[in-house]
Amino acid sequence: MADTEPRNTEPRNTEPQADPAAEPESDPTADPVADPAAADGDQPPQGPPAPDNESSTGGAGGNTKKKKRLRRVRRTALAVLLVLLLPLLTAEAALRINYMGDPADGTHTRNRDAMWLGHAWVDGRKKDADLTALARSLKTTGIRDLYVHTGPMEHDGTLPESLYPRARWLIDAVHRELPGVRVQAFLGDVLATEGPDGMRLEKAATRAAVVDSARQVLDVGYDGVHLDLEPLHSGDRNYLSLLDDIRAVTRARDAQLSVAAHQIDPLPALHSVFGLFTKHPKWWSQEFFGQVARRVDQIAVMSYDTAQPLEGTYGGYVAQQTSLALEVTPPTTHLLMGLPFYYESNFDHWGHAETVAAAVRGVRLGLSRTDADRELFGVAPYIDFAATDTNWKEYRDGWVR
Repeated sequence: MADTEPRNTEPRNTEPQADPAAEPESDPTADPVADPAAADGDQPPQGPPAPDNESSTGGAGGNTKKKKRLRRVRRTALAVLLVLLLPLLTAEAALRINYMGDPADGTHTRNRDAMWLGHAWVDGRKKDADLTALARSLKTTGIRDLYVHTGPMEHDGTLPESLYPRARWLIDAVHRELPGVRVQAFLGDVLATEGPDGMRLEKAATRAAVVDSARQVLDVGYDGVHLDLEPLHSGDRNYLSLLDDIRAVTRARDAQLSVAAHQIDPLPALHSVFGLFTKHPKWWSQEFFGQVARRVDQIAVMSYDTAQPLEGTYGGYVAQQTSLALEVTPPTTHLLMGLPFYYESNFDHWGHAETVAAAVRGVRLGLSRTDADRELFGVAPYIDFAATDTNWKEYRDGWVR
């Protein structure tokens, strides 16, 4: 998920090339008179290649060696390709199998779902009519928390008040039209973990400023703080320290602290392996996910942008992520699984595969297999302004019922 609002060569020929045919040796018995060109010192014109493409440089024996060398290269290339593809194909097959079966009865909304909303709700673009329409739509869902984009914060952790002039209007209107629904301030920023620019959590002054920003939005009347800092690498102790400090503030105000969380390693230590080859390790370890989950009231997994090519493998991936998250999230922490309420088509997010229907079914399968009776559990659509009628229908049909 973006920290503000979402969108957000030909393979080299490694085959050996045939050696150019060498010039044929002259025939000492040739009659120079019978061949005027030879008499003039010129070579006779080349005739057609010998059968089987034999050349005069090596004859059949030389050509056989080239063919054997070519076959060896091809076999080696095929073996390398299989070594690279076999683990990937095996993993994809396992995900597809993970999507099979029937979800358990009762694995539907607990009326504890959440939704990310865009910045237009607090900067003046949304009006009373928009709020009325939103309230009418949400009344037929299980959504009870709204993560409203109120940032982004500055890289030093501060939050300009000019970014959210209509926040108080929204909070009051939601409380009036949707009793029991909480409005949380969605605060984010880009971290300087993979480039020179961004927020640096290793600076104590920056962390302190983020805590002050949390106090600032709670003073406005928000029911909680929703933190989304990306890209956040697994094991970041400064992030854990920041959560401890913000949690002390939210508890004192009887407010919520929620976070947007990276996906969990689908294979053990995959984030470490990935980090050897790229600056973006992508996943968190399951251990680190648990450490974060124990420090917050709500943790929402960004279970989209997975690069899965098929609905079946995407759904199986979500089922796996749901199980991995349930295993390390304490029952006192509210776990939410993200739903892709938007369409993109690129390497990270194939729109035909990452459907809400597949995500919901994957969530239900993971819940069924791991902790079917978990009470503090829900799904979280991302994001309101990109949602389609199909997204809403698949959410209601598959999860709300």
